[in-house]
Amino acid sequence: MVREKKVVVVLPAYNAAKTLVNTYREIPLELVDEVILVDDASTDHTAKISQELKIKTIIHKKNSGYGANQKSCYTAALDSKADIIIMLHPDYQYTPKLIGAMVYLLLSGEYDLVLGSRILGGKAIQGGMPIYKYISNRFLTLIQNILMGAKLSEYHTGYRAYTRQVMENIPWENNSNDFVFDNQFLAQAIYAEFRIGEITCPTKYFAEASSINFISSIKYGIGCLITAVLFRLQKWNILHSLQFVSPKR
Repeated sequence: MVREKKVVVVLPAYNAAKTLVNTYREIPLELVDEVILVDDASTDHTAKISQELKIKTIIHKKNSGYGANQKSCYTAALDSKADIIIMLHPDYQYTPKLIGAMVYLLLSGEYDLVLGSRILGGKAIQGGMPIYKYISNRFLTLIQNILMGAKLSEYHTGYRAYTRQVMENIPWENNSNDFVFDNQFLAQAIYAEFRIGEITCPTKYFAEASSINFISSIKYGIGCLITAVLFRLQKWNILHSLQFVSPKR
C-alpha cells in the first residue's frame, strides 16, 4: 500500500496477447497492490497469458463492448476494496511507467481524477496518431470544453486514475457499453465537480495496438457531442438524463 491506500490497476482487454506481457512488466508493482484483467471474450490467448502472469483474470463469455468491459473492471476493483483505481490499456499504447506519478497526484489531495494526456506534450502526431484522429480530437475537445465549461487538453485518453470516491459517486453503470463510455464518465466527473488533473503521456501507435476503425470513430464522435449537449441541457434544467443522476450504492 502507498500511504495506507490500496492501489489497483485494471486492464480492459480484448485480443491483447501480443502486448500484455510488455505492459505488465512495466507496471510498478512496488506501488500496485493488485492487477485485474477483464478479458472481453478475446479470440486469442489473452486470458491464458494473463493467468500465467498470476493476474486476477475475469473472462466475459461473450464480447460485450469496451464500456461493458470497464464496468466489470470497476466492479471488481471496488469489490477488492481499492482506494485508487488505474485504468490502463494492455495494448502497450500508454506507458505503465506513469502510474506512480498518477497515484501520487491523487494522494496529494489536490485531485480526484488524473488523465494521461496525449496532447499536452505536443507530440501526438510524432508518436503516430493519425492526422484525422488528431484533428477530430482537437475539434471534439474544443466543443466539449465550451459546452461543459472545462479546460481539459483532451477528453479521449484511455489512461486514467480515479479515487474510490469518484467511483462511488458517479453513475457509470448507466453509461454505454461501447467506446463512448469513457467520454460519458468524464462528463459525469465534471458535472459532479470532481477535481481533474492531467499529465503528459507519450503514446505509441503500432500494428498490435488496439484502435477503433473509421466508422466506429464517427459513431464515437457523435456520441461525444451528444454527451456534451446532454450535459449542458442538464445544467440548464431543460432535460434530465440518467447519466447525471447520483447513484445509490
